[in-house]
Amino acid sequence: MKGKELRRSMAVFSIGAVMKLTDLSARQIRYYEDQGLISPERTSGNRRMFSLNDMDRLLEIKDFLDEGLNIAAIKREYADRKDRNLQKQQALTDEDVRRILRDELQNQGRFATPSQTIGKGRF
Repeated sequence: MKGKELRRSMAVFSIGAVMKLTDLSARQIRYYEDQGLISPERTSGNRRMFSLNDMDRLLEIKDFLDEGLNIAAIKREYADRKDRNLQKQQALTDEDVRRILRDELQNQGRFATPSQTIGKGRF
């Protein structure tokens, strides 16, 4: 994880600070957690601690609700985003395929026996 992302994912804000910064009530924040829209970390005393990423998510949820989306639609939006991100990560570019093919051909050449390479310019 890069430094910037690490800092954004550090859970350092209490629910009180999050309430002030997002203008949401504790009840709303707990409800969004119950619905699986956010997952704040917990201290050993079971207190919720939020990161900047959690606050971004809460503000985005607030915007979605202002646009007229309901909780089910917001859940679908996040599930669709997750699916798209997984597909992006799984999709290989032409460059990736060429690199993998080149590496495989080079590895096959290293493991060939001398009799297989005689006459092919290799010894």
